[in-house]
Amino acid sequence: MKLNKRLFISIVILLNLKAMLTAKAIDTTLYPFESRYLEIENEGFPDGKARMHYIDEGEGEIILFVHGTPVWSFLYRNLVKALSATHRCIAMDHIGFGLSDKPQGWGYKPEDHAANLEQFINKLGLKNINLMVHDFGGPIGLSYAVDHPANIKRLIIANTWMWSNADNKTVRKASNFFGSGFGKFLYLNMNFSPNVLLKQAYQDKKKLTKTIHRHYLMPFARKKDRYATWVLARELYGSNDFYDSIWQKRANIRQIPALLAWGMADKFITPDNLERLKTVFEQARELKLDAGHFIQEEAEDLPGHILSFLGS
Repeated sequence: MKLNKRLFISIVILLNLKAMLTAKAIDTTLYPFESRYLEIENEGFPDGKARMHYIDEGEGEIILFVHGTPVWSFLYRNLVKALSATHRCIAMDHIGFGLSDKPQGWGYKPEDHAANLEQFINKLGLKNINLMVHDFGGPIGLSYAVDHPANIKRLIIANTWMWSNADNKTVRKASNFFGSGFGKFLYLNMNFSPNVLLKQAYQDKKKLTKTIHRHYLMPFARKKDRYATWVLARELYGSNDFYDSIWQKRANIRQIPALLAWGMADKFITPDNLERLKTVFEQARELKLDAGHFIQEEAEDLPGHILSFLGS
């Protein structure tokens, strides 16, 4: 028993050492963008404000990319490279993720991120937005869309949801487990989300190279930087009231043209979610992709499909 305990402690130390060693400079060949920062104000922040990192590349119609967990704007790098030739591409990092501040003692719930996103949009004065959402970015971004449908031109929705998970036993069990004390230990001490779950979300794991994986581990090099990832795991079920509030307003976005782009090999957010999303929109284009959860990483033809949709 003592040996197992010592082995377990050694694994934790090695994983944290690995995380610290990966916290190197960003590879500018992969992510060749100018970093920008916007001050987000919130009474819940220890200083009443926090810096939100974002990139803003190209000119033309706006495409705003909203990420989930445990990723950051790096996820959208290939789309930004391809689409910024014809569009203004903006990708932000939620507070607690990527290169944004990670204040201690803040809520980090999806509705908190949604409030930050609305403030971000207002401060930049973004109008007539083409909005792309993915994973937790779905309820976060669609919360803005249902409240401000006149400011959304088109929607690109990928592997996400916009309704309560109260009736989903699988989600309830997973969220309750990860929201437990042991789950919190895994997330904060073993960097579980980018170390383990991120890998499992790929269909073709060869596409998650060591260099790419390093960029996903980098923002969470320290234990205190990982809290946001744990909160979202817990709130997959815990924020059902917030998700339901979005679903109840789904008619507000019914007439907005939507591209439903789905990685059909996603083990976490499965294709039955795609079928439910199809019922929301009058004008929905369906795009089924041979990919896992992160279609931005695996579907090389995704930029072309998005350009075709935006030009339709």
